[in-house]
Amino acid sequence: MLREYYILYKPKTFLFEGQIKGNPYDARSLQVILKQAIAKVKIKKPVTLHWLRHSFATHLLESGTDLRYIQELLGHNSSKKTEIYTHVSTKSIQQIKSPFDDL
Repeated sequence: MLREYYILYKPKTFLFEGQIKGNPYDARSLQVILKQAIAKVKIKKPVTLHWLRHSFATHLLESGTDLRYIQELLGHNSSKKTEIYTHVSTKSIQQIKSPFDDL
């Protein structure tokens, strides 16, 4: 489906562009699309675009992606903004092997 979409719409800058080629989707349009998708699959829990963005960043961090890459992907100017994801991710901390374990 994605290949068909790409061939049909030929996006220039963003994979999913807004009504004007080369421009991203408007935030309000994305919210409407998300709301429709949630209703379609009958999810009862509240879901927001911010929550999805936060989950995406947390999963990247937990899978070992360097914080600097996550910063770039999220478009953060400051690493301080990206560092908020380090306190919510405990999975990686639990997997750290102590150098004393080998003694």
